[in-house]
Amino acid sequence: MNEELMKTSMEIIIHAGDARLFIHKALKAIAESNYALAVEEMDTAKKEMVEAHKIHTNVIQSEARGEEIEYTILFTHAQDTLMTINSEMELTNSLIKVFESLEGRIKKLEEGK
Repeated sequence: MNEELMKTSMEIIIHAGDARLFIHKALKAIAESNYALAVEEMDTAKKEMVEAHKIHTNVIQSEARGEEIEYTILFTHAQDTLMTINSEMELTNSLIKVFESLEGRIKKLEEGK
């Protein structure tokens, strides 16, 4: 396996994995109704995902320029990890909005509004 591609694959996995840790912290914050913290954690997760995506895009652009990119299971795993965590990120961002809205509606009902 090309050592550079192996290093690149691991960088994608590491950044995406770090994003997943922040997403899990955001989910914990949602469970505790701490939406400001959840948004903060998601902002940090987004930064990690942007880094992973930049690295991934560089590989794709290299191949588009005609450079031969060796197929590896590790790079495929990195791409799969990136896309899976991206989906988790989108879902968690939606959950923040849903739970914030729901909590606001419940609060209004309790206040008799």
